[in-house]
Amino acid sequence: MQFEITSAYIEELIDNIDSKNNQKIKELIVPLHTADVADVFDELDLDQAMYMLELVDDEYIPEIIVELEEDVRERILNRLPSKRIASEVISDLETDDAADIIGELSDAKRQEVISEIEDIDHARDIVELLRYDEDTAGGLMAKELIKVYDHWTVRTCVREMRLQAENVDEVHSVYVVDDVDTLLGVLSLKSLLTTSTGTPIKELYESNIFSVNVNESDEDVALIMQKYDLVVIPVVDELNKLVGRITIDDIVDVIVEEAEKDYQMASGISQDVESGDTIFQLFKARFPWLLIGLFGGLTSGNIIGQFSSTVQDHVVLAMFIPLIAAMGGNIGVQSSAIVVQGLANNTIRAGELGKRIIKEVGLSLSTGIVLSLIIFAFIEFKAESLGLIGNEAVLFGTIIVLSLTAVVVMAAVTGTVVPMVLNKYKIDPAIATGPFITTTNDILGVFIYFSIARAILY
Repeated sequence: MQFEITSAYIEELIDNIDSKNNQKIKELIVPLHTADVADVFDELDLDQAMYMLELVDDEYIPEIIVELEEDVRERILNRLPSKRIASEVISDLETDDAADIIGELSDAKRQEVISEIEDIDHARDIVELLRYDEDTAGGLMAKELIKVYDHWTVRTCVREMRLQAENVDEVHSVYVVDDVDTLLGVLSLKSLLTTSTGTPIKELYESNIFSVNVNESDEDVALIMQKYDLVVIPVVDELNKLVGRITIDDIVDVIVEEAEKDYQMASGISQDVESGDTIFQLFKARFPWLLIGLFGGLTSGNIIGQFSSTVQDHVVLAMFIPLIAAMGGNIGVQSSAIVVQGLANNTIRAGELGKRIIKEVGLSLSTGIVLSLIIFAFIEFKAESLGLIGNEAVLFGTIIVLSLTAVVVMAAVTGTVVPMVLNKYKIDPAIATGPFITTTNDILGVFIYFSIARAILY
């Protein structure tokens, strides 16, 4: 059952920390999962968190450190001596988690921690992982895995697997390699259990498996594992030699991070930020897009100013400016959101621009016509209150119908083309949604609206 951290629980915990009631503190945290303990740490100040850390059993410290929010973990690790980080945290973690934590340390402290790791092989594996960019398969993988050689028998394989399994938290797959560690395939546990002990491994393994290169992007790895429902995937180098494996828990983190980043970009936040960041950091992330919105608003206002005489002669036109701008922005964001999602999960290919435009034009045209007819009926029904007499209701209704239809089609095309063009030039298409598309369509929508109005009225 999931534990809920309440304000009453935190208050009770803090009171016991302040009074140094260690027995009660242990009673409060012992029943919790390490992930819940990490959440509790996130609610405490640094001194309180450090006090609690001294009361946690050593075996749980590495798991708690991994689960902490990055800024909380950084502050705690800065307080801990390098020797203690190496012995109590890094030594009990698999290489992928250990490399992630060490990679967050300052250069000086990183070297100190690595030098304090007693297991030379473990230290060497961590250093190797630190060479890879964090957003690649090499940066995600762990070195711990189970591998067997194709010339072994089942008897030898089982014996060696028992030895290797001591260094692996969970055994997902058994990989088969040749004498130079070239990945040949994967061996199922069922085959080992149901085959005689003298059978050669080369007769049992499955050679048709998925693998990724160490330099593959984390997004591509996520797509492969998601598409083929993989729990784990082997990582190979340029020579197809087995160098590590990536498990689904690491890919879930990638998916969550990408979703958060895309959501922030679509909301007009230009860099990865969190609620706990400083005011200056939040300002830097938000201000660029707000500035674009400001200039967009000024541009829209300037366009309206260019048509001021038309507005003065026909004041009713001003009533529909927000409608035209809002519909253009909404349709543009909807179209771009679908395209961005399709590009992210590979359901839309880069070469499908023409096909997507035709589809969006058809959809937006039908949508625009239906919406325009609703507005036309509204104008006819409210003609008297709007000050429209005689054929003026039909005239202005026609202007709105043509304008809204044109704006909706334009917005849909813009929302489709912009993210696909950005994607072609290796720019994250997520920036196409939100403020960028909205501001662009506001400007174009207002211009189209008044251009059609002037053409019909004069």
